[in-house]
Amino acid sequence: MPREIIAILRGVQPNEVLDIGKVLVEAGITTIEVPMNSPEPLKSIEGLSETLLGEAHVGAGTVLSVSQVHDVASAGGQLIVSPDANPDVIGATKVAGLDSYPGVASPSECFTALRNGADGLKFFPSFLVGPAGLSAISAVLPKGTKTYAVGGVGPDNFADWFDAGITGFGIGSGIYKAGFTASEVKARAEAIVAAYDHAHKSC
Repeated sequence: MPREIIAILRGVQPNEVLDIGKVLVEAGITTIEVPMNSPEPLKSIEGLSETLLGEAHVGAGTVLSVSQVHDVASAGGQLIVSPDANPDVIGATKVAGLDSYPGVASPSECFTALRNGADGLKFFPSFLVGPAGLSAISAVLPKGTKTYAVGGVGPDNFADWFDAGITGFGIGSGIYKAGFTASEVKARAEAIVAAYDHAHKSC
């Protein structure tokens, strides 16, 4: 089973993204998100999509409009991640044949997202919801709903989130910050994967 870890490369530059993408895949992280407020994000998404074809699921984060969805689809992206649950963005994502992961923080937002076709729910910022909040919300969600904790998650609390029923995690600064080299990303990614595997096995 592939690990449910999304590497968020906020601030990544197109001239470094391919080396970083390759070390992520080598470490065992096969879902990569380039936020739209990064430098030339579409160029990075296009490069990753072509270079890692068949090896990684690549897409955009911080997607706020239908036009951005179309841009990402044209660049070869496969997933759209947003900080909010905008029905127009979710609908456009599904029409374009991409996977939709909108941001949610309440039961109302969760059901709005799911009714509009979301493939998974991004609990953001997850430290506001917490494992206890996720557990309570999950009790009313349709069985099999994929949930991801993003914002304030890491090796120290993976086990708590798994205990609460989370599907996976989106990791940003724990893996990449602007200026990190590919070797720094590799070391961090390997540590994240080891912690994830340990926590997942224990639950």
